[in-house]
Amino acid sequence: MTSTQDAKAPAGEVVLEAIGLTKHFPVRRQLRHLLKKQHDAVHAVDDVSLTLRRGQVVALVGESGSGKSTVARLLAQLYPRTGGDIQLHGEPTAVKGGAAFRRYAARVQMIFQDPFASLNPVHTIRYHLTRALKIHGNAGSNAQELEEALTDLLNRVSLTPPARYLDKFPHELSGGQRQRVAIARALGARPEALLADEPVSMLDVSIRLGVLNLLRDLKERLNLAILYITHDIASARYFADETLVMYAGRMVEGGDSETVTQTPAHPYTRLLIDSAPDPDRLTADIDPAEEDRGNGEPPSLIHPPAGCRFHPRCPMAMPRCTTDLPVRLEIGDRPGHWAACWLYDEATVQAQQPGTAAR
Repeated sequence: MTSTQDAKAPAGEVVLEAIGLTKHFPVRRQLRHLLKKQHDAVHAVDDVSLTLRRGQVVALVGESGSGKSTVARLLAQLYPRTGGDIQLHGEPTAVKGGAAFRRYAARVQMIFQDPFASLNPVHTIRYHLTRALKIHGNAGSNAQELEEALTDLLNRVSLTPPARYLDKFPHELSGGQRQRVAIARALGARPEALLADEPVSMLDVSIRLGVLNLLRDLKERLNLAILYITHDIASARYFADETLVMYAGRMVEGGDSETVTQTPAHPYTRLLIDSAPDPDRLTADIDPAEEDRGNGEPPSLIHPPAGCRFHPRCPMAMPRCTTDLPVRLEIGDRPGHWAACWLYDEATVQAQQPGTAAR
C-alpha cells in the first residue's frame, strides 16, 4: 500500500504541521440580530500549533465543544482557516478545491466519528472502496488489479474473507465493521497522515480496543502519522505517543502521553483525569471542596473570557489569570512537558499571598 518513497521515509519525519491555526465562525444573521452585534464570531480555534510525525500518534484531548473536531477539519482542508499556517513536509498549503485538493487529500485522510453517517447507505462497500481507489489513481489498469486492490484493503482492516463484505450495504454491517470500512476507504488514497476524529466513541465498548489496535498496527506497518481526537484521556495514554489537551479553543497542556496522564500540570487536565471512573477513588474519603472543584460550564466562545479561558472554573485561579493570556511554560519533570498556566510562572506565584497558589 505504501509507495517506495513512503517505505524509505524515516520514522519521526515531520509530515503535517499546524502553526498558529485559528478558526472563527461568523455568527448567523438571526443570532447577530438578537445579540445586536454586527461582527461577532465564534472563536472555535485560537493559535493552535501541533506536529504530526511518521510512525507516531498525537492525541488531542478535551471535552465536547473544545474545538478538537474543528482542528481536524482544518487540517483536512475541509474548512478555510481564519489565520495560521498548515505545512505539508515543510511547505505551506493553500487548498481551495479541485485538483489541488485531491493531491492534498491523497496524503492527508480523515476518519469521521460516525461511520454510518460517513458512508452512503444506498451504495455497497465495493462502491465506496472502488471510488476511493479510482479518485486517487490506485485502482490499477484492469478489473483484476482493481479486485486485488479491494481485497488488499479489506485484508488490511481485518475484514476477512473480503468477498463476504464487498457486496454488502453499510446497514448490513455492525458499527465496528463500518468503521473498519471507513478506515479502508481512507487507506485507498495511500495517505501519509490520518486524522481520526473520535473513531471509537460511537462504537460498543467491547470493540473499541480492536479498532485502536488496528490503527496502531497500520501506523507501524505503513509508517503513518496519526492525529487521534478523543474526550477519553485514558485511551490517549494507551494509544498515543504525545498528548495535547485543549480547552475552549486553546491548547492548555502538552507532552508525552505517560507524563501528561500520570503527572498532569494544568488544572483542567487534572479535572479531565478525575472525571474518569476510578474504583479506588470511589471508596476513598473525598474532601467536599475538592469534589466540587472545576464544576461549571465551558465559557461562551462568542465572548470568551479574558486571560485564561479556564479561570472561571479553576479552583486555583489568581488575579493575573483573569487578565493575561497564559503562555506555554516548561514544567521540568520531563523534556517537552509544558502547560499554559500562570501557576508555573515563578514571578506570578511569588506576587500572590502565601498559600493562594498552592497546588
